Amino acid sequence: MRDRKMEYFMRFTPIVLSLAIAAGTMASAGQGQRPDDQIDPRSAALVQQAQAQTAAGRYDEATDLLETALALDPRNRSAYIALGRLAQAQRLPGKAVRYYADALRMEPNDVNALAGQGEAYVQRGAVERARRNLERVQTLCRAPCPQAQQLAAMIQRGPPAEVLAAQRPDQGAPTTPPAPRPN
Repeated sequence: MRDRKMEYFMRFTPIVLSLAIAAGTMASAGQGQRPDDQIDPRSAALVQQAQAQTAAGRYDEATDLLETALALDPRNRSAYIALGRLAQAQRLPGKAVRYYADALRMEPNDVNALAGQGEAYVQRGAVERARRNLERVQTLCRAPCPQAQQLAAMIQRGPPAEVLAAQRPDQGAPTTPPAPRPN
């Protein structure tokens, strides 16, 4: 009987210790984190200052403020969305798409990030991707919302002319007529 108890003890002790260590690690990791809805107020204030700088056309100052806001609190989705809008204003749709994707990684159903990303897709010439974003925005809103209406209008207008021109296949280089052969 004693041997049997010792056998159970030896078999299950490593498992129990492993589970205890794992539980202790998870509990301590969760204590140092704040919920997602508690964004650092200093970070939120910097986003508001950056929006004012963007409206004034001071893009470099706005970018600095937004990057500082993200350094203070990397979970600030509104900073990523503002960086996306800023990139669009500077005609950098690829950069804007990446910023919106960062915001969507934190909250996949953020209507503002989805709509902004859709607008950047149109600016980039990826109208089909923009339509998929519009469908998601419409599904999430359920009723007409300004984000869906604005994205639909942008899709209707289509990509900028220079993007359309760049997407057209070349008609070929002008050919020179062959030189006449000497007789």
